[in-house]
Amino acid sequence: MPVRSRLCALLLLSLALSGACASPGRHEPAGYEPRAPDDEEGLASWYGAAFHGRTTASGIPFDRHAMVAAHPTLPFGTRVRVHRLATGATVEVEIVDRGPAAGPRRAGVVIDLSEAAAERLGFIREGRTRVRIEILAAAEPASD
Repeated sequence: MPVRSRLCALLLLSLALSGACASPGRHEPAGYEPRAPDDEEGLASWYGAAFHGRTTASGIPFDRHAMVAAHPTLPFGTRVRVHRLATGATVEVEIVDRGPAAGPRRAGVVIDLSEAAAERLGFIREGRTRVRIEILAAAEPASD
């Protein structure tokens, strides 16, 4: 193989490998499209101990004590304020995971909050509550 061809092959291989490492740990579902920032209303649910320490879709471990959440389309790192409509309580969280699952989404759940965030909003016992999600700082979608 001529030297020029080998150099081109090495360059292409290094570009392919660097692209594969561009966003380690981020696992977007097939067909994922980031949503444009706007307010959204629906139900919030929460998840906690059963998922504590498991790797989230963004690649970081889930911490049930952190102010974090799962959303089906907002880019990871997006900061949102969640307003509990029944009481006016609010909490700010960062999107670090994908969810809710398809079944709860069909039932109107638009966000899964960490246990700490749900506790701050005061709906641990109920399991779900009606909320409005306000985007505070939209993260840039990861480029592949």
